[in-house]
Amino acid sequence: MRTFFTAESCKEAHPNALNPQSWLQVERGKLPKLSSQSSSASIESLIKVPQPPILPFFKPADYVQVLAQIHEELESCPPHEQSNLFLLQYQVFKGLGDAKLMRRSLRSAWQRANTVHEKIIFGAWLKYEKQGEELVAQLLTACGKCEKEFGPIDVESHIPFDKTISSPDRVSMNGNNASQYVTFTIGDEKIVCDRQKISELSAPFHAMLKGGFRESLSETIDLSENNISPSGMKAISYFSMTGSLLDVPPNLLVEILAFANKYCCESLKQACDRRLASLVSSREDALELMECALDENSAVLATSCLQVLLRDIPNCLSDNRVVELFIHANRQQLEVMVGPGIFALFCFLSEVSMNLNSSSDTTAHFLERLVDFAENDKQRRLAFHQLGCARLSRKEYDESYCLFERALNAGHIYSVAGLARLDSIKGKKLLSYEKISSVISSVAPLGWMYQERSLYCDGDLRWKDLEKATELDPTLVYPYMYRAAYLTRTENVKGALAEINRILSFKLSLECLELRFFIYLALEDYKAALRDVQAILTLCPYYRMFEGRVAASQLCTLVREHVGHWTTADCWARLYDCWSAVDDIESLSVIYQMLESDGAKGVLYFRQSLLLLRLNCPEAAMQSLQLAWQHASSKHERLVYEGWILYDTGHYEEGLQKAEESINIKRSFEAYFLKAYALADSSVDSSCSITVISLLEDALRCPSDNLRKGQALNNLGSVYVDCGKLDLAEDCYIKALKIQHTRAHQGLARVHFLKDDRAAAYKEMTNLIEKARNNASAYEKRSEYGDRELTKADLEMVTRLDPLRVYPYRYRAAVLMDNHKEEEAIGELSRAIAFKADLHLLHLRAAFHEHKGDVLGALRDCRAALSVDPNHQKMLELHCRVNSHEP
Repeated sequence: MRTFFTAESCKEAHPNALNPQSWLQVERGKLPKLSSQSSSASIESLIKVPQPPILPFFKPADYVQVLAQIHEELESCPPHEQSNLFLLQYQVFKGLGDAKLMRRSLRSAWQRANTVHEKIIFGAWLKYEKQGEELVAQLLTACGKCEKEFGPIDVESHIPFDKTISSPDRVSMNGNNASQYVTFTIGDEKIVCDRQKISELSAPFHAMLKGGFRESLSETIDLSENNISPSGMKAISYFSMTGSLLDVPPNLLVEILAFANKYCCESLKQACDRRLASLVSSREDALELMECALDENSAVLATSCLQVLLRDIPNCLSDNRVVELFIHANRQQLEVMVGPGIFALFCFLSEVSMNLNSSSDTTAHFLERLVDFAENDKQRRLAFHQLGCARLSRKEYDESYCLFERALNAGHIYSVAGLARLDSIKGKKLLSYEKISSVISSVAPLGWMYQERSLYCDGDLRWKDLEKATELDPTLVYPYMYRAAYLTRTENVKGALAEINRILSFKLSLECLELRFFIYLALEDYKAALRDVQAILTLCPYYRMFEGRVAASQLCTLVREHVGHWTTADCWARLYDCWSAVDDIESLSVIYQMLESDGAKGVLYFRQSLLLLRLNCPEAAMQSLQLAWQHASSKHERLVYEGWILYDTGHYEEGLQKAEESINIKRSFEAYFLKAYALADSSVDSSCSITVISLLEDALRCPSDNLRKGQALNNLGSVYVDCGKLDLAEDCYIKALKIQHTRAHQGLARVHFLKDDRAAAYKEMTNLIEKARNNASAYEKRSEYGDRELTKADLEMVTRLDPLRVYPYRYRAAVLMDNHKEEEAIGELSRAIAFKADLHLLHLRAAFHEHKGDVLGALRDCRAALSVDPNHQKMLELHCRVNSHEP
């Protein structure tokens, strides 16, 4: 998998690197205390909130409408247009920040690719997105399941031989006087060829040897001035007899290809083209032969070279020869190279280059080409905006302004943020404010609009705009950071921490962790500061702080000197406490510290991966799981980690196979636990519950710590509940609670509810809420057990703690709909849909539109929802029903 965070934030080297000792003076093991006179200035130096960047993404004002339009076009467009529509869908999901949906759109573009060129581009793009998953492919191969999906393509089979090329009957002008053989002289050498066979290679040769030319009567013809060597002519003679070029070396094939092109020998050219294509295996081969392919218009060879280069991304973009090839090829050459996939190619190259360095010359050149080859307004919106962002990052302000204007004129409203930023840079803040205000008044406002406008006003106006930004889009990081920094500077540190904790409770942002680190540093709470910097380093080991000038690892070392030393036993005790308190960030920090000294690194990396999954960081979790595999202390332990890697990537049966292999070597808690998980997900037979129960019981008989045993007891209780064995389930949950597995309160509450004791269920969830640090899910679950007013209060609390949880919006909307407040119900759903593309929200809103007779609104939401999940059965049924009523 690719790194979860951008390369920009993880760079180790920096031209303006600082010595952190100048920021944190360490003398005799202590950091200096901040005097009352200097504290304000010191805090100012530590806590800086940069302006939010203008993102180089496609961000339509109404993404639902755009997704619906794409879906509608996909239903009726010709096959050759489908992959580009999926590419646009990918760009929409990228603007929404949904990595899972982005990858699915790319996969659809690959599946619907109409040419081998598009297949290669999207296949290479998917391979790039799956960097770090090579181990998964290895494990699948070991299980006998080879994942060939995005592997190299057999280009020759996708570009069939032109069977129309033949030797039509031609009238011979030389009667029977010509010899059967003809001798070609090249320098001092003579090559004897079959006149008839050579004449069949092309019309020019036929005219020369069998037509009315003087050479048709000659037995010897001089080819010394025709750029063909004796060896080349011998190979051509052999080909004319056998149709084979099998043993011809590459340099000779290049020579023959040029000769074949010159003399219109199409069958010979195709044979050379394909033979050379089969020999391309490295970047050097591709670069050397691409020039020949473009010169000679050899499509198979050019495509094969392209495939080798694209599958070497991102590494090959550090080679100037590769970059020069792509940025200097003209349209005709690019058409030979990539057919109709030119725009897709430069979309891919631009994205990779932006990830490497958004302000580099290479990025600018690729984006210029993207602009050059944009064919419609949708493509131009993206291309102009992205190049505008690159010019802005390079401080090329005039060019950037023109590009943002062109993007805005093409219909990309988000580009107005770039124009406002540039006006502000030129000292025209009032103009910036007016630009954004004009957009806010002309379309349905979005969070980013108020966030951007807040940059161009002060005092209460700024504060109000940032509050509105958070109301409309609670996922925006900058408003929380600004408010936290402002409260810190005004010495309301408690309020500042509460503000930054608001977003960290549902979105693990590196910038927010960094800001909280500096707040704790200013408070001289080194223990809390250490926790946050260790969490940062878990997520991004090469993260740099102070605007990229200091490595976080250096600050971690300095701060640790001011925190008491913890033994391994202390760490395990602390991990047990914070795991039980559902304090995942603290748990990450403790594990990070343990990994620096503890010998059992495999186990610790595995625990780290579990935490990262809970924190919704799946890519970082996979990296930790692979580290667990690398540090496994035994074969049976390594097999367990292999099983989890396969399970977490959706290969349940293969995960089950690894668990069984591990158990055959040694019966262990983790192997049985994995087998139970994998079996439950891979079997469609409900009777497998008995086997799952047996496996979890086997796991509990094996040695393990209480953290994992608590999880097994909790899972066992859930299976018993599903089987209707409530007393056995209750017993499991109580045992789990006795060893401080706090989440068992939720299972026990469910048992009480199923026994018709809602009050006990409500009380049980209250216990969980009081114990758990991260408790949005607990409030949501408790809402099921209270009366309507208590339910409403709990769900309001859920939305405050984690606005990304969709059930509260759906519940409130359903209540409003029951009370015949249709517009308010739709408004409640729209509030969440504005920042989260969720199938269930769109499905419910579509149903509401259908209920009130708004067929077009229902159809729009159906189509957008099917863009999120094309195979959702209920959504397909609703779409079919609504579609039948379309006017």
